[in-house]
Amino acid sequence: MSDKVNEIEVRGPSTLIEMALTNGADEKALEKLEKVLELQERWEANEAKKAYVKAMAEFKKDPPHIYKDKENKQYTSRYSSIDATVNATIPKLAEYGFSHNWQFGKTESGNPQVTCVLTHEFGHSESVTFDAPPDTSGGGSKNPIQQIKSTHTYLKIATFEAVTGLVSREINVDDDGNSASVCIGKKQVAEIEKKIKEVKADKGKFLGYLKVKSVEDIPLESYDTAMTALASKAGV
Repeated sequence: MSDKVNEIEVRGPSTLIEMALTNGADEKALEKLEKVLELQERWEANEAKKAYVKAMAEFKKDPPHIYKDKENKQYTSRYSSIDATVNATIPKLAEYGFSHNWQFGKTESGNPQVTCVLTHEFGHSESVTFDAPPDTSGGGSKNPIQQIKSTHTYLKIATFEAVTGLVSREINVDDDGNSASVCIGKKQVAEIEKKIKEVKADKGKFLGYLKVKSVEDIPLESYDTAMTALASKAGV
């Protein structure tokens, strides 16, 4: 079987089909060829996934350093911008055959939604999707477009960190540095509420640990921390 797969890989599916038709292959022969091609596709997909996992493991051995490069004068704190988080990481990802892109949409409730897709050069991709409400912080200084842009910036950083597995303790704020953290969206709220019930966690203590009054108030950048804490409670 391995010899057949290698032969297909070298010649290509279209060449094999052309050869079969030229040699007067009947319907049964074409069905067999189709099954072989399906086997090849599954084999190639599995090989691509293994290459992705191996490359990611190598990337994690020496991950890029994400640093605080901006100052938020309103909150007298420093934070890591999208430039420091993403642009500083792209060259390192490229060394191991990775590239990324973002896809934008919105939820049924109208929340901005961002998906970060990380693709390896052999074809395997993985993605993470987050959504959050429009960013209305800043005392009403943002117009609707700016609110969406600000949330998109948060979500681009959050999904990029999640799909690459990078960990940043800096607060992710938008480019103008004049807003607080965007909170998690309805999907993340539902996931956390479900997890709290599953592990029978003390909701009050859990919220106290995150320093928020409700699950809806959990900052987007604290989502992974919240889920990890609940997983630890479950002994996962």
